[in-house]
Amino acid sequence: MLRALAATLLLLAGTPALAGEPVRDCPLARAPLGVDSPLSDVLMHPDGPAALEAAAPDLVPGFTRNFGGGGLPPGFANILSVGSLLEVRADGAALRPALAARLAALPIDDAFTVARCARYDHDRPALPLADRRPQVLVFEKINGFRDNPSVDAARARLSAIAEARGWQIVFTDRGGVMNGKDLARFAVVIWNNVSGDALTRPQRAAFRAYIEHGGGYVGIHGSGGDPKWFWDWYADTLLGARFIGHPGRPQFQTATVHVSGGQHGFTAGAWPLLEEWYSFDRNPVNGGAVAVATIDENDYQQIGYRGESLSMGYHPIAWRKAIGAGRMFYTAIGHRPENYDEPHAAALLAEGIAWAMGHKGTKLHD
Repeated sequence: MLRALAATLLLLAGTPALAGEPVRDCPLARAPLGVDSPLSDVLMHPDGPAALEAAAPDLVPGFTRNFGGGGLPPGFANILSVGSLLEVRADGAALRPALAARLAALPIDDAFTVARCARYDHDRPALPLADRRPQVLVFEKINGFRDNPSVDAARARLSAIAEARGWQIVFTDRGGVMNGKDLARFAVVIWNNVSGDALTRPQRAAFRAYIEHGGGYVGIHGSGGDPKWFWDWYADTLLGARFIGHPGRPQFQTATVHVSGGQHGFTAGAWPLLEEWYSFDRNPVNGGAVAVATIDENDYQQIGYRGESLSMGYHPIAWRKAIGAGRMFYTAIGHRPENYDEPHAAALLAEGIAWAMGHKGTKLHD
């Protein structure tokens, strides 16, 4: 079973972005394998499935049963670590040392480097000519879990917002857009439900420099919802909090969204919304963020799929902060496609984008 899954993952990895020039500069290109490695990397290694089976024959099948599926969805193994398999097992801690040693001993050759980097790209898209309007880039490269209805509904709402506000909007799913020259024209880069590590090392550096030197970032829902992160700066500095889960009993529940007064360009109010409510490992306000919107945990059950508590107490669901000279805004609202047309949620998203654009696209200032 594991060898069949490994073969499937190799097919899902896709073909290299540049003909005759495979990607070799992905973040984990030559990194040894271990329990903190992406599950997909271990499954696609020629000896990886055998190492997992030697640790426990039921390791992967047991995880998929506990997780609630008959197999890993396409790309989902890119947002889980090998440690994710151990976390749901009573004997996980005991298995960890021996499995870590087995994985660390696996050779990392060029063929494997190319295979694990094939989900990245060097494609620099042909962008339309910029006009005099404020420039907005929507980034949609998804290497992890892709929820097509959410992505499509967000794209439609973003197009409508841009038209209403007089912005020129550009969409791309190519990581090659993350270079200094292309990014320089945009007032803000919106990550539309991006899941899975998507940028090579140079692309990461270009995007980080863009933000720290005055660019804007907006993250929508799934862009902050991966179970495991392989880019610490994105999770801990840009977002400022890591996703720990959403309710599973039931998945969608109604809570009251509170947008506080005194915000810069945000409309205060309180309104009910049926949504998949994310919980995070920390309060982003403690890391310097300003909570734009919060939800009342008394409105719904904060219980995960395995019965774990997801309560945060004070529960920001959208926040903003400065990153160097740049700005970030993140909203966890956006799993249900209907919510992109809900007037309050749509207004919150539009106002968050405008704030993140700052002086480059609006007259809003702190």
